[in-house]
Amino acid sequence: MAIALRYAARSDLGLGPKSRNEDSGYAGPNLLVLADGMGGHAAGDVASSMIVGELAPLDEEDVTADQAIPLLEEALHAANAKLTKAMRENSDLAGMGSTTIVMLRTGNKLAMAHIGDSRAFMLRGDTFSQITKDHSFVQQLIDEGRISREEAGHHPQRSVVTRVMTGQPDDEPDTSLREAKIGDRFLLCSDGLSDFVGADVIEEIVREARTPAEAADRCIEVALKASTRDNVTVIVAEVVDADGDDLPTTVPQVVGAAGRRMRGRTRAIPTSPAEKAAALSRQATGRSDADDDSLELAEDRTRSRRSKIVTRILAALVIAAILGGGGYAAWAWSQKQYFVAADAGRVAIFRGVSQDIGPITLSHLESQSDVRVSDLPVDVQGSVGNTISARDLADARTKVDALRTEAQRCQHLAQTGTPCGTSPTPTPSTVPSTPPSTAPTTPTVPRPSTTAPKPTTTTPPRVAAAGGPGAIGEVA
Repeated sequence: MAIALRYAARSDLGLGPKSRNEDSGYAGPNLLVLADGMGGHAAGDVASSMIVGELAPLDEEDVTADQAIPLLEEALHAANAKLTKAMRENSDLAGMGSTTIVMLRTGNKLAMAHIGDSRAFMLRGDTFSQITKDHSFVQQLIDEGRISREEAGHHPQRSVVTRVMTGQPDDEPDTSLREAKIGDRFLLCSDGLSDFVGADVIEEIVREARTPAEAADRCIEVALKASTRDNVTVIVAEVVDADGDDLPTTVPQVVGAAGRRMRGRTRAIPTSPAEKAAALSRQATGRSDADDDSLELAEDRTRSRRSKIVTRILAALVIAAILGGGGYAAWAWSQKQYFVAADAGRVAIFRGVSQDIGPITLSHLESQSDVRVSDLPVDVQGSVGNTISARDLADARTKVDALRTEAQRCQHLAQTGTPCGTSPTPTPSTVPSTPPSTAPTTPTVPRPSTTAPKPTTTTPPRVAAAGGPGAIGEVA
């Protein structure tokens, strides 16, 4: 019996301080993609849009089950390479990254690739289960038996993810292939939902909704009622009989940053995969194609020809201004950034970015704390050594306070003769007062608890995503 998908995609900015949606979602007849751009980095919305744009053409591929996983891996590697290229060409994009979940239908099977802490759930009969495993610091602690799942919801490092798409060659996703059965329902979501709404509530929504659209709308509604501080994006898909009475969905839907022309709206944007991929590629890299009007979104078609011309002229002027003042703008932007790193063996706050341009240092010491790096667990030492990005100075101080709490906990355990996880390694007597001049291969960025920021289990955490208190029901 042939199967098909009935689906719905929704996205919302959330109630936090973010001014733009960094999530992107794509749902098509054969493809589901959800990407959560790293808000703690520059241009997370660009990263998620580029990934969706690279993967969208797979919706039109006719592949066998044997070809599906290699095809997903190839497409994700290509997307990662484009992130690298974009960051090399535009310093304003340096450090961007994104989680990714992608599901590709091939016959009666679903191939899936996943990297990061965005989640996928499946409802089959009476069983509701999470079918992805978070690539996060607290998940690693759970796997090692160092904390319980209940403790993970309150751990100070609960928002640190250990693997995401950052343009690095070791950004490898987990892959799987599963049989799809009629009646199965799948939910893909960013942590704007899973960090604020309990798994039991999510299950109830997915189970009781009459349609995927109703489930998706309800997830957004409940996340907002839970005061989600993050962008929240969901894709709900139901497996149906291709020849049955439940008609499958046939029009692709694009939401979030990938459909950012629909600012402030959660309704999906219908367009073909190939068209959307081309449009997203141009938008993400700053390129334009003035002769291609076929890629206009529906809301643009009511504009007069004069308004289009004016818009293009203004865009050209803006690009010229950026090219002329880009160097200074990049430097000025860097001086508004903060990160936490080691200085002379202690945790310190730096102003700027942890990169240098030739002889020019883009960061300087803002303040040094009383927290000794050697008092922290060895895995947290790795986080500090690779630098921890902060949204602003207040956020950096909050992260230092969290590290102080962790150091005090370890000191207390040491007094009782109990080891604090892995024994700390000796800290060098001298630590450069500025971070290394090249970007770390495994950057660590704790997501602030008030935002949704949003780069293997044996390496230090590299990128943080958002989370926060206020979850409804059990923390997922």
